[in-house]
Amino acid sequence: MLRKAPGISLLGQRNRFSTMPEIETNERDSELFSPPSDVRGMTKLDRTAFKKTVTIPVLKVKKEKVNKLMGSLKRAALQRPGIKRVIEDPADEESRLIMLDPYKMFTRDSFEKAELSILTQLNVKPQISKYNLELTYENFKSEEILKAVLPEGQDVTSGFSRVGHIAHLNLRDHQLPFKHLIGQVMIDKNPGITSVVNKISTIDNTYRNFQMEVLSGEENMITKVRENNYTYEFDFSKVYWNPRLSTEHSRITEILKPGDVLFDVFAGVGPFAIPAAKKNCTVFANDLNPESHKWLLHNCKLNKVDQKVKVFNLDGKEFLQGPVKEELMQQLGLSKERKLSAHIVMNLPAKAIEFLSAFKSLLEGQPCSSELLPIVHCYSFSKDADPAEDVRQRAGAVLGISLEACSSVHLVRNVAPNKEMLCITFQIPAAILYKNQTMNLENHEDPPLKRQRTDEAFSEEKTQITSNT
Repeated sequence: MLRKAPGISLLGQRNRFSTMPEIETNERDSELFSPPSDVRGMTKLDRTAFKKTVTIPVLKVKKEKVNKLMGSLKRAALQRPGIKRVIEDPADEESRLIMLDPYKMFTRDSFEKAELSILTQLNVKPQISKYNLELTYENFKSEEILKAVLPEGQDVTSGFSRVGHIAHLNLRDHQLPFKHLIGQVMIDKNPGITSVVNKISTIDNTYRNFQMEVLSGEENMITKVRENNYTYEFDFSKVYWNPRLSTEHSRITEILKPGDVLFDVFAGVGPFAIPAAKKNCTVFANDLNPESHKWLLHNCKLNKVDQKVKVFNLDGKEFLQGPVKEELMQQLGLSKERKLSAHIVMNLPAKAIEFLSAFKSLLEGQPCSSELLPIVHCYSFSKDADPAEDVRQRAGAVLGISLEACSSVHLVRNVAPNKEMLCITFQIPAAILYKNQTMNLENHEDPPLKRQRTDEAFSEEKTQITSNT
């Protein structure tokens, strides 16, 4: 059943309808559906201040003909989210009013031939009238509201990261005076969002979380998210979670094969570890943050992989030189017939490259065959003009080798203007990984020859991976 739209009234007292005059294209009001101008500068949300009356062309039609007609009037009908295209006629219970596009429909001549033909067939007069439509706060989109409120010409916050019931914003300085209004608008216009937070510090502490301010809504930061068919629960204020890394989590998971071993050095709450475990990989997951460690354990149980993931709460270097070393010594010392792959994920872009030094002389004994050498996926940020080359050089400098011809670099995402997040993938050469090999290089060769020999050994063991920036 159609209901009378609130705030709708016909113009005029005696004559409820009147013919709408022709309006020249260059005289159209481009701000027709914008909020009223007097809300500019508002810092405390007043929804009642957004009332505005606009004139809309309408076509009067008998109610039994509306459904037959609407399919033929798609071009002419009003296409505005949140506004009904068909409403009751307050003056005639047997009729309906079809809202028309105010930028296209002015007079009878605005109808195309095909439209006029169907109107004639249905015995509907192509008489366009004008109608007073009252717009309210509910009729405007969040971008329109914020554009009307914030200083003219300034950037408007419309994008955000959604983490369960939480909307996470990164407000700029000029937006801060309007932060609480922005928060409330986000809640009003996004079903399911019950809390809006703003990051007020960079991620530069030991545990990779950041300070945040609740702008509007509830204070509850314990949330639940679904990513790639897996469920994660955590306290967003105490752990690191970035919904923009969903594709990267999938990419790494697709590389893994059942039976592979994954060492997740900076595991967070489990977005790499849990999908890998579901793929029947043996997983060793570590995070220094006690809160991340707690939620990692919780999420392993939640996704029913707690028997497949060994969880640690160690510094990254301790994890590499302890559990990772022990497991690699055991796995690489097994029968050569076993064709497993060991992958080491290091997702700490701000510092992960520094941890590559832990691989130097990590293992003892005779080197394994080259195809069994561990594959590293190391993440980093770069502001360089050639970010892929920058990451290769910095990673190579830490290892003491060249990664130019034997690594791939994958662009993960653009973090900020002139700042990229990348993942460099390579196999650790035996000459770096095994203690005896490194000692032989150091004790029996001159420095230039040492570098040459190291590069040659690495080149022989490299995997052919096409560089993808």
